[in-house]
Order: sequence, then C-alpha cells, then structure tokens
Amino acid sequence: MKKIVNISVLLLVLSSALQSCNDDFVNTKPLNEIPDETTWSDAALSEAFVTEIYNGFGVGGFYEQEMASMTDEALFTHPNRGINTVTESRSNPADQGYIMDTYEYGRMYSRIRAANIAIKNLVEPKFDKGKANKLLGEAYFFRAYYHQQLLRFYGGVPFVKNVSRLTDNDFMVSRNTYEECVNAIVSDLDSASLLLKTATFIKGRVSETAALALKSRVLLYAASDLHDASKAKAKSTLLAGYTNPEYLMYTSGSQTERWTKAKNAAKEVLNHSEFAYKLDLSAAESSDNGTANYMALSLGGGSKSADASAIKDLILGRFFIDEKDERGGWVGRDNGPNGYHNWAGNTPIQLLIDDYETQSGQPFDWSNATMAANPYQNRDPRLKATVLYDGADWKPRTADVKTRDPYNQIQTGQYEIINGQGQKTIQFGLDTRKSPIEDWNGSRTGYYIRKFTDPDPAMEDQNTRQRIPWPLFRYTEAVLNYVEACIELGEDAEAKSWLNKIRFRAGMPAITETGSALKSRYRNERRIELAYEEHRFFDARRWMIASETLGRKANIINITGTLKDGKKVTIYKYDPSNYTYKYVVSNIDPGIENRSWDDKMYFTSINRDEINRNTKLIQNPGY
Repeated sequence: MKKIVNISVLLLVLSSALQSCNDDFVNTKPLNEIPDETTWSDAALSEAFVTEIYNGFGVGGFYEQEMASMTDEALFTHPNRGINTVTESRSNPADQGYIMDTYEYGRMYSRIRAANIAIKNLVEPKFDKGKANKLLGEAYFFRAYYHQQLLRFYGGVPFVKNVSRLTDNDFMVSRNTYEECVNAIVSDLDSASLLLKTATFIKGRVSETAALALKSRVLLYAASDLHDASKAKAKSTLLAGYTNPEYLMYTSGSQTERWTKAKNAAKEVLNHSEFAYKLDLSAAESSDNGTANYMALSLGGGSKSADASAIKDLILGRFFIDEKDERGGWVGRDNGPNGYHNWAGNTPIQLLIDDYETQSGQPFDWSNATMAANPYQNRDPRLKATVLYDGADWKPRTADVKTRDPYNQIQTGQYEIINGQGQKTIQFGLDTRKSPIEDWNGSRTGYYIRKFTDPDPAMEDQNTRQRIPWPLFRYTEAVLNYVEACIELGEDAEAKSWLNKIRFRAGMPAITETGSALKSRYRNERRIELAYEEHRFFDARRWMIASETLGRKANIINITGTLKDGKKVTIYKYDPSNYTYKYVVSNIDPGIENRSWDDKMYFTSINRDEINRNTKLIQNPGY
C-alpha cells in the first residue's frame, strides 16, 4: 500500500510540473531534425540531402539474387527465393516474385519525392548559385533515373513532379503514357546535363556524361519494337488486345525518327572520348590481352590485379568501401565456388556459354567433334574473364582444402583417380554438389561467375570484402547503343566500324556481315560484352525475342574425366594428357526450375496494394 501512495504522489508532482511548463519548453525543436529553411539555406546541408538520394542505387546489381538469374545468363542455386515465380511466369498482381530494391515501385517513388524536394528548393537557391546548380543538376538526374527504372519495368507510370503533403485532398494519380514519360525523362536529363556541364568529374557522382548516357539508354529503349504499337501488336496477341497500349508503347509517330534520336543521343556520349578504353585498335588484340582487357573493365579499377586505367570506361558506378559491410562487397562470396567455402548463388547456364564464339569468330557448335572435345579452348577471350569452368585456373585453395587441390583449378566434374589401395575410383570435383566441401553450396550448372570477382590471390572471398564497383553506365554501353541505332537506320558501315572497336579490344576478329546477319551478330556481341550487367533482362524484352531466349529451359554441363590407359593419377588435376574428357549438355531438373515464357512477362504487374491505394492505376496486360 505504501508503494502505491508514493507512486500517486509522484504522478501528482509530475502533473503539476507539466502544467507549469512555459511555451518555450513545449516549442523546443527536435534535436534530431533540421528545419527545411535551415537545410536549403546552407550549402553543406543541401549537399547532404542530395547526396542521400544516391542511396536509391542500392548496391547496384550486387545483391545475393541477381537479375541475371531471371534471364538466360544464370540460374539461382538456392530454392524458394521467388526468382522462379518470374522465370516460370507464375507472377501475379499480389505476388510479383522477386524484384530487386533498385526497381521496387515504392522505393523508387520515395527517391523521386526526395529529388522533387531538392528541385523545388534549389531552383531559386539561398546560397552560392554555382554550388546550387550542381546539386540541382544531380536532382534532375535522380528524378529522371528513378522514373526510368520504373519505366523499363512497368511501362508508363505516374510521372511525379510535385511534392505531396498530408494536407492534400487527393493522392490519386493516373499513369502517364509511355511517350509522356520518355519526354519528361529526356527533359530532366537535358536540364541535368546543362547544369552539370562545368562541374568537376568525380567517379561515383553524377556528371554531364552520366546524364547523356541515361538519355541514350532511354531513347534506345523507346525506339525498340516492344514500344512501337505496330511492331508490338504484330508480335503479341496479348499486347494487341490491351485496351490501354499508350501506357506501354508509342501509338503514333515514326519509329525511324525515334531511332535517329537514339543514334544522336548515343553519339553525344561517344563525343566524350576521354571515357574510351582501348577503342583505337586497328586489329584484334592477342587472346591473353583480350582476356586481360575485359577483366580490367569488369574490375572497374577496384583491384590491383588489373589495369587501373580501365576505370575510365566507367561513366557512373556504385563504389564500395572496406569499412562498411555492404552486400556489394561480397560478390565473390555470394557467387564463388563452394570448394572455396563460397555460396554459388548465381551460376552461368550453358545457353550463355554456347553463345561465346570461337576465337576465329565462328559460332560454337556441339556437333563439331573438335569443339565438343575441348569446349573451353580457342573461345572468345571474354569467356575466360567472365566464367569459371572446369579446369580453369583460380585462386589458392583455403588452408583446409589445399592438400586436396594443390593446383588451384576449378573442379566441376567427376574424375577417375587411383586410390591408396591402387584401385581406380570416382572422385567428384571440389566445386560440385557432391563435394566434401559444403556440397549444398555447389553449382547446379557446372559453372561459376568470375566477372566482378577480384582475382587477387591473397583475397579469400568467404572472409574478405572486395571493392569492385557496379557499373551503372559504361562508355561501352553507349557505343553499343550507337551501333544498334545505326543498324536499324541501315548505316551498316558505321555500325561495324564501332562494333569492331569493341571486338578488337576483346581479341576478336572483325565482323563483316550486313543487314539482318549484322543485327544478329550485334545482338550476340551485346549479350557477351554486357553479361551480368542487368541488360539481358530488358534487351530480350525490348527486341521481343524473349519467347525464344528467356523462355528456354535452363541447361547445365555434366563432365567426366576417364583415365587414359597406363595413367596413374592419385591427386586430380585437369590434364588432357592423362584424361579423356566427355561433356554432356542437359536441361536442369524441372523440379528445380521449369522455365517458360508468357507475353504478360514483357511488363511487370503493378502490385495490388498499389492499385488499392491509387484506384486510378490501370493494370498491365495479362494480370
């Protein structure tokens, strides 16, 4: 009872104290918030606000589950992560399957809102106009970029320029047409490039060239068949029957004019030749140099194991630092071989491997006995820099594994060896799902991604964060954009001139075809050069070839090594002088992933929660 009385007295005292508070106490400003007027009248605080919008980049494409595994580039090893609801066309308005943070509807609009706040307050700045214009240019870029992320995923979306308040009466807004979105994005990028024209270039920050590169991408997509009503409807009965085609495509105007705009936009980027890396060659590099060049480009200056000057190709990247535990630093661990204690997350499928040409520029052909017997020999040098395949040289094994493999080679097959009793027996590779090392993390396809993994032999990927940047925009992408537009406009000579610059750097011979054959060669070149950079997901859609590419079953390689007569190997090493190797391609077990294509997959569904919140939104076709 005494305790209750004391509490009552305390409450009475507190009540009296609160009643005696003056207005100054009640109006005290929160210590963890800065008023708008303070933020936008101070250059440093304004910069901090705009800099925070960069966080919408996330970790670029370096998530554990990558978009490559929703394409014919890769397969995600671990089940029940939502990716196969996309590849098997099982997504619906309520469950869209896996969507990366960098494309998610609500996250993009939160960044668009921040950009709009910045634009509103920086148009008439309250501090040095030069500093304010740089920040304003970045804000215009961000508004364009995040709308573009939505546009290429969903089609036309509400293009938001205002800053909504809780006091507003109506939050409902209709989708803008595809054409309106493109025009608004291009307008923002024109503003951004003008405002950033004199700004000092800093890697990792938005620049004039980054704005031009984004403009090039947007106009390239806009000119593509998926977004031309006559072409899209002719190729898809689902799209032909959609009652609101204006949200997905141009319903009038000239596709040729749109290709011309795409060509001119790409050429604006190409004029910034300070970003060109080894594109002045008159003949193909050697195979070794081609591999080194491509590896240097993919490492983006983040590794001491490659030519640091290749960073110049990177117009805008998402960089990582050792001190911060960001997912982007763990690419090697996420995707590397289980025989090195890594997770084998996204693994290459045979469809991609087969699209790498021979070094002489011929298509790879399994019916060719010589090619089939040595499928990784005499191939496009970029293959070696992109994929870890059976027998590929790699880093030193960890201390607990090195006695099993003193040769440091990838082992994704099964091989005969002579055991301690002098008997012939089968040994499964260290990097397989029957490995003695973390078999559950083994590749299902027989391959691992090498691209974007720091090859420094001192770096154990399972324990060490790397510093390879994610390429948001590369000069090489703009070159390919330019080539594509030229081909579509019938300017084959110009297209080949630029396309062969990329091939020479990679150690590949010149392309000589014209017309439709040139287009096919170009599309394959783009597939190889930009592998694992989130382009294939969109390219196959905008070219409307997804049914015959992305819709294919994922396939794998099975490798056996049989000892030749008289050979006695006790510790396995890839060696054709000791072994006869057999390579058999087969489809992945459909119980793991049963890929198919449905034309509704050309665009992602708008989540039902978004439609419930905004009843003016109209759903995409097929959902």
